Parts: sequence; structure tokens; C-alpha cells
Amino acid sequence: MTTTSKRTAGPTANPIIGGEKVPVRPRRRASTVALFFMASAGLLVSVVAASLFGSANIGPLDVVSTILRHIGLGGIAPNPPLPKLLDALIWESRFPRVLLAAAIGAALAVSGAVLQAVTRNPLADPYLLGVSAGASTGAVAVLLLGIGGSISLSTGAFLGGLVSFGVLLLLLGGGRVATPSRVVLTGVVVAQFFTAVTSVILMVSGDANSTRGFTYWLLGTLAGARWEGVTVTVVIILAGLIAIQFFAPALDAFTFGWDSAAALGINVTAARIWLLVLTAVITSAAVAASGAIGFIGLLVPHAVRILASPTHRSLLPLSAIVGAIFLIWVDTFARTAFSPHELPAGVITALLGAPAFALILKRLES
Repeated sequence: MTTTSKRTAGPTANPIIGGEKVPVRPRRRASTVALFFMASAGLLVSVVAASLFGSANIGPLDVVSTILRHIGLGGIAPNPPLPKLLDALIWESRFPRVLLAAAIGAALAVSGAVLQAVTRNPLADPYLLGVSAGASTGAVAVLLLGIGGSISLSTGAFLGGLVSFGVLLLLLGGGRVATPSRVVLTGVVVAQFFTAVTSVILMVSGDANSTRGFTYWLLGTLAGARWEGVTVTVVIILAGLIAIQFFAPALDAFTFGWDSAAALGINVTAARIWLLVLTAVITSAAVAASGAIGFIGLLVPHAVRILASPTHRSLLPLSAIVGAIFLIWVDTFARTAFSPHELPAGVITALLGAPAFALILKRLES
């Protein structure tokens, strides 16, 4: 019995599946390329512009000059060096925080896009696999129980996220699972279990100050951005995003179901396991650096699908860029709008994400 893929009518048709090139409409392809370049330019502008916001008034050319000098391109810097205090303010405080926001926004957006395709669930987000709950358990275990000796809270969170994902794979029989619904349900079980463990640790060992600090971290904040942690997080996320891009044809095939993907020549089990592992790693890195920041992984992929080609070769990089821009400006608002007080970025994404997602749902239904 031969399985063929039909070309679906409408602007969201024509994915590239299993090596079979199905042409995308030229107008949609051109608009996607234009959107990609516009989004890339917007990301560069956002990185510089967001670094301007703060108590000290520093011009954009000064920000660009400082960054160029620190990356070894001082010969093309447009302005002379700033005083040491202002230089440190940009390079040691503002810029690493903006860079971390971009990396985390990209990671969460791509993870959401991947899990929505793998599970065929439009409501899937990066925390579907229970990674966030496991990271919270790892963080609170380090903070309150002293497990791990001298390791940092972010390291404990990263390891906790990986442990929770390991439990998920164990319950799934090493990834050899027949239906997407079982992945979703198993992720819910793992998340509930680690959430309960976190609650027990807080109730037994936590005091008012530690519980307050952990709750603030859990809401999602980038206030602790420092170069050491930022560098590690960015490297892990960037490597994961590049690796995920190679699975774009498999993700296109998954949108038609796992059986159809197998009929089109996709090694479903291997691709599924690799994609789950990669999303778990970059999500763990993101949560370890900032806590759980919601709605980006749910909202951004749907918004990008409305604007551009739905094929994952385009969807993944565009989601990464749009997610990066979105979190950069959310964090900028969170740290400046109520100065000297600072809101967790996760609170702002929830306030913005809920009505925005309602609008997208209405658009998709119409």
C-alpha cells in the first residue's frame, strides 16, 4: 500500500516532508524571507536599544562602541571609550542580561514549536515534559537541603530538569511510545510528582526568607545575569537550536501523524527521542538561568505561523528570533517600568500572553 501526501489548499500548505520537496507558494516564500531579515534586524536593534534603558543615560553609539571594544573590534568603534563605571554598567550588567533574555526567549519559543509538532497538541509548551517542575525541585534541594555541596542554584536547577526528563523517558520505555497523547499524559504525571516533592521540601525545610526568595526565582527573573552563567547558558541553547534545525523535515512530517511520518521514510522513534532530549536540555538551561517564564513557547510559534510559512525550516529560526525579541523587551519593561522595584519577567509574560493568545485563537478560528 502506497501512501502519498496531498497538497492542502490555503496559505499554510506545502510543507517539505521526508525529503519530498513540495513547492511553497512563491509569494509566501518571499514574504517569509523578508520577514526573516526584518526580524533579524529587529533583534540587533533590540539588543542595543534595550541596553540603553536604566538609571544612567547612555547613548546608543556609546553602547555599540563599548560592545565592539569588548569583543575585540574597538578599531571600528564610533565613539571614544566611556569612563570605567559606565563601561562596566553596560558590559557587566545590562548587556549580559539582554543577551540572556534573547537566548532564553529563543529556547522557549523553539521548544514550544517542537513539542507542538511532536505531540500534535497546539497547547503544548516547553514545560509539558515536566522539566520546569524538576528544575524547581533541583533548585530548592540545593537552596534548602544543601544537596550537591557548593554547586549553584542554577546548576541544581539544570540537573533537576535533566533528572525529571530521565524519569519521563523511563516511564515512556525509552521513548518507544505509540501515541503522542501518552507523552503528554506522562509529562503531566512527572510534573505533578516533582511539584509535590518541591512543596514537601519547602514545607519541611524552608523558612520565610528562603521561601520568598525561591518563589521570586520561580516566577521567572533575569536579575541574576552574570557573564559566567550567561556564557554557559547561551552555548548550551545555541548548540541545541542548531541541532534541532536539522530535524525540520521530520517535524513537518509529524504534523500529519507519526504513522504518516514513518510511511514517508522518517525514523520516527529516533527523531522523536532526539527532539525530546534536545528540547529538554535547552528548556532546562533556560529554567536554570531564569526560573519558569510562561507563554513564550505557547504564544510565539502560533504568532509566527500566522505571519510566515508553516514549514519548520522557516518556523524554527523565526520563532527563535521573535521569542528573543519578545523576552528582551518584556525584561526591559520588567526592570524599568516600576523602578526602583523590579517585577519578575514571568509575571509580565503571563499578563501579556493570556490576552494575546486569546486573540490568536480567535484569528485561527475565523
